[in-house]
Amino acid sequence: MSTTDKEASTNAYEFTPSQDWFTSNISSWKNLFPFVTAQEPRALEIGSWEGRSAVFLLSTLCATGGELVCVDHFDLMETAEGRERYRKIKHNLALTGRPARVLPQFSVPALYTLLQEEMNKDQGAGFDWIYIDGSHRADDTLLDAELAWRLARRGCVFIFDDYKWTEQPVESPHHPRRGIDTFLTLHAGEYTRLEPNPEQYQMVLQKTTPMRIGFLLEGHKEKSPEDAFGYGINIALTIDSAYAMPAAVTLHSIIEKTQRRVTLYIVDCGLSKEDRKKIETSLPLTQDITLLFVELPPNPLTSQMGTVWAKIDMIKCLPVQRVLYLDADTLVCKDLGDLWTTDLQGRSLAAVPDVGCPFGHEGVPRGDYFNAGVLLIDLAKTRSRLPELEARCFEMKNSQYREQDALNVHFADDWTPMSLQWNAQGLGTYAECASGDRDKLRLEEMKDPGIVHFTGPVHPSLVVVLNPYVQPYTAKPWGYAGAPGHPFERKWWAMLERTAWKGWEEAPGYKESCEQAKIEALKMGEEEFENRLRSKSSI
Repeated sequence: MSTTDKEASTNAYEFTPSQDWFTSNISSWKNLFPFVTAQEPRALEIGSWEGRSAVFLLSTLCATGGELVCVDHFDLMETAEGRERYRKIKHNLALTGRPARVLPQFSVPALYTLLQEEMNKDQGAGFDWIYIDGSHRADDTLLDAELAWRLARRGCVFIFDDYKWTEQPVESPHHPRRGIDTFLTLHAGEYTRLEPNPEQYQMVLQKTTPMRIGFLLEGHKEKSPEDAFGYGINIALTIDSAYAMPAAVTLHSIIEKTQRRVTLYIVDCGLSKEDRKKIETSLPLTQDITLLFVELPPNPLTSQMGTVWAKIDMIKCLPVQRVLYLDADTLVCKDLGDLWTTDLQGRSLAAVPDVGCPFGHEGVPRGDYFNAGVLLIDLAKTRSRLPELEARCFEMKNSQYREQDALNVHFADDWTPMSLQWNAQGLGTYAECASGDRDKLRLEEMKDPGIVHFTGPVHPSLVVVLNPYVQPYTAKPWGYAGAPGHPFERKWWAMLERTAWKGWEEAPGYKESCEQAKIEALKMGEEEFENRLRSKSSI
């Protein structure tokens, strides 16, 4: 150590003047501090040297709370220079009086140590500020970033040093930029770029996705292995062109509310290319969201009996073992994670009691009766009895509630009830009507629904509209009559405005179609009236 260094050692920071590669970043880093919202920020830096950046962070970002972890190999203490740098950083950090820790290791084993430690925390895991300034090699930089990214909380400021380094060609494997650019491509959609200075020498990101360390997500232990192993949630809809627009509402609401990996399967029952394109452009797709269109299996029930039977056809064609099925007239209002992890208790599916007829109707044996608009299905178990189910569907093809009746008869002793919050039916209409059967349900579960189900016809008949026993009448928001009295009708339209069908409510074509549907309802009502009169006169 030089005489100058020795003189600076007493009660002062010990930095080698000729090795100051940090001070030029101070002004730009200060501009980044407002992006850190934690009251006690946790910072991590890979590559600390003598601790200039570490001292700055402890004295500013962490001055009133928080902590810092420094990773640097210090030549593994095998050289005099490495041992001296280690002595200096320990001295310098101690002078700050703030909580700091030094891991004198290569970055990979040190980061694995941190991953294990953070994984075992019940709360408070992860970092709010991460600085990557270790090796200049592209592959080392990429590996450091990949491991550190798992330690980064949502909102973490993530800084790569030397992005505009000039001592090596940018295409060289000895320049960090190739590794940084690869990282940026791989994690596109998981961050926003922060550029406090157009001439910024560093690459600065802010993470926009949840932290994931093995079994850890958002600082809490996982509730199930599905999330821990990265399986995510599988959701299926079965639609044709008539339901492309409402399906976009359902899909968009799923993505807005569910903060985890989701694969969306659209079983195509007759969509046009335009339908598919509009559905795709309606969704805020990220790396955690996958949208797949699936063709119907050969000889489907759908081609013989109609689109409503596609929820049975999908059992054959979905390439997964467990799926959450949703009707396209639903609006998701809560994260579907809790619903997805429902324990099926060894049964083939879980469903919600039907609010209209909780114990069935005259067309089916009396017993617990579920609504088929939201189904959590063990496809592997269900497939073992698929021929029997399909036979039941043909047998009951003319039943009052068609596929719902067939499913209830087939799964009569093989389904697990779920809370009404996951399929809130009849809100503002028949759910309010007194009924001996309905009184046995826990209707209060629908006051704060996770999934709203707009049951009833798109365009109600004259009989439905005039029925004095069910008022307001039951209908869907986008039909000619709307959904009067439904507390979520306007929320449905608001969600539609965030899809490719934005402006549809005021579109001339939509208004004309509604007017035509109203005329048809009046015509059919008049014909039914005349038919009943003729029938009476012939008695």
